[in-house]
Amino acid sequence: MCVACLIDEATKAKIIAYGAKFHEVTQSPYGKGDEIGMLNLIDGRSRSAILSRADASTMFDLSVDHFVGMPGWFGAGDQPYQIWMTHTPQGEIVANTMGVSAAANQLVAYSGDSISMYTHCGTHIDTFNHFGYNGAIFNGFTAKDHLGSRAWQKCGPEKHPPILARGLLLDVAGLHGVQTLPPSHAVGQADIEGCLKHQGSELRPGDLVLIRTGQMNLWPDMAFTNDTPGLNREGAEYLAKAGAIMIGADNLTLEQTPSAHPLNFFPVHTYLLAEAGIPILEMAWLEELAAAKLHEFAFFGACMKLRGATGAPMRPVAMPLS
Repeated sequence: MCVACLIDEATKAKIIAYGAKFHEVTQSPYGKGDEIGMLNLIDGRSRSAILSRADASTMFDLSVDHFVGMPGWFGAGDQPYQIWMTHTPQGEIVANTMGVSAAANQLVAYSGDSISMYTHCGTHIDTFNHFGYNGAIFNGFTAKDHLGSRAWQKCGPEKHPPILARGLLLDVAGLHGVQTLPPSHAVGQADIEGCLKHQGSELRPGDLVLIRTGQMNLWPDMAFTNDTPGLNREGAEYLAKAGAIMIGADNLTLEQTPSAHPLNFFPVHTYLLAEAGIPILEMAWLEELAAAKLHEFAFFGACMKLRGATGAPMRPVAMPLS
């Protein structure tokens, strides 16, 4: 079944993918200042509609823990997650960094810590300034005009609204009757349509779509990061033209790795972020959703407002629909 064929022209006008051109950044139909793309489909009416059906008596946490030694993206030399204590109760008695009395340090057990990590560590979103084409990103913003010494001035996660929307799980591993898809398995149109039919699910404009590859069954072994099964460009275009507002998965990169494209090493990232105006969610914990066969749900997630960053941690949750 062609999902996009069922969409009327008025709705297509709101779907950025229909204005996309191959390997070119797309001008947003939501205006020259738009920095959130398909998230513009979220409004008071859509939030109220899904919230009215959410059963908050059951919650599914879709995020992973952050810890030293966790798998992550290290392919380009980015730093792994680190945490260290900056204050300890005994250390304060010795160092007295607060400049108080010995009795006060003895009474008040003060602990503090700091973290350091790549912004694409753990369960997180990718924003439009993460990938583009030829020095430009979604809606024509350019590195020349909009990238400062420290961060982008456009399309950072601080611009994202909290996301409250209908969520759709496409359990591709379940479709194939395996715990984990084979390495580098490409999730394309056939898998997506097969999932929809197998699950009896409906894909609608405004949905947040999550793809289960089963790769989290390898977590937290570093094998999680190797030759990931994931979405290919064909599958990404199918979901984008169906009106998805965000697309995520339970793997490292959302997309199939290594890339099947001879020149573009991240063809799905560049397509979704620069052409289709769709943010990405990566490293989502989907095992409990799949076990419960909860394929349609209320999704809520809000990313950290790291101004100008290319990605930000998110702790999303799913709730059954009544």
